[in-house]
Amino acid sequence: MPRYFIELAYNGQHYHGWQIQPKASTIQGEIETALSKLHAQTPIEIVGCGRTDAGVHAKQYFFHADLPKSWDPAQLVFKLNRMTPPDIAFYGAQQVEQNTHARFDALRRTYRYFIHHSKDPFRTEQSWYLQQKLDIEAMNEAAKYLIGVQDFSSFAKMHTDVKTHICEVYAAQWFGDKDGLYFEISANRFLRNMVRAIVGTLVEVGLNKIKASELPQIIAAQDRSEAYVSVPAQGLFLWEIHYPTSVELDQAD
Repeated sequence: MPRYFIELAYNGQHYHGWQIQPKASTIQGEIETALSKLHAQTPIEIVGCGRTDAGVHAKQYFFHADLPKSWDPAQLVFKLNRMTPPDIAFYGAQQVEQNTHARFDALRRTYRYFIHHSKDPFRTEQSWYLQQKLDIEAMNEAAKYLIGVQDFSSFAKMHTDVKTHICEVYAAQWFGDKDGLYFEISANRFLRNMVRAIVGTLVEVGLNKIKASELPQIIAAQDRSEAYVSVPAQGLFLWEIHYPTSVELDQAD
């Protein structure tokens, strides 16, 4: 069966995350249902580039699927956009080699977390409303300690099925603008709840409740209880995925 590599974005507010779950609405479930209908109710499984938790969004996401027939990529994107809810949008598709893997071939993943300080009814789904002003300089000083290959157990959800908590963080920085601020972090892989736990800890730095210099101790502890409370899901976006070679996706009109 031909393998297709498909790009999409989604608003995760009304979903219990990416991964399919019994008796729960998920992004994967919506897509697999649509693909099954497109192929005479043939069960079709898809493999995503990673998991996002309940309420988390994706500005860029990829999955691969082995389909029972060949498709014109633009037509496949058109059909999927017609058959899925408006909070899931497909941008491109391409037939790829059979060994192309959406998850294992990804080299770099980037997340962004958004915070706004002024009450705004139009941002409640995609940003965390935090009234207190934050010390961005202190948070960026703390974020430097995240760079490199380290064990991130202190920021990981406990009792998950991963084999290792070692990740390589390539970049981690806060940016501010007139509307608020956002944190951007890039790594080869992420653990469950890792970004939200990191942001929650850096916010404590920004509120001057802990010092930036305490980050190495928190990381070295490899203990979730040493870090701080995870921030709400709605501010988090899977922002960008990089692969070894670019996949030239046909864009739908």
